[in-house]
Amino acid sequence: MRFSELVKLLERNGFRLVREKGSVRYYAKEGVDRLIRVDFHGSKEVPTGTRNAILKAAGLKGKGDADDA
Repeated sequence: MRFSELVKLLERNGFRLVREKGSVRYYAKEGVDRLIRVDFHGSKEVPTGTRNAILKAAGLKGKGDADDA
């Protein structure tokens, strides 16, 4: 999964960009207490551990569309 695909997945699940500084983006969603930090690098592949940590923090780990990457 590429960073751009990860961001699209977050946005499809209701997360919106709330802050950006350089390549670091923060996403938020109503009902989720924490901001989700993504160090955005466009078309580069997201390391597996990083992807899993972001999806877990967002509450998306285990959903069908999050695991098919």
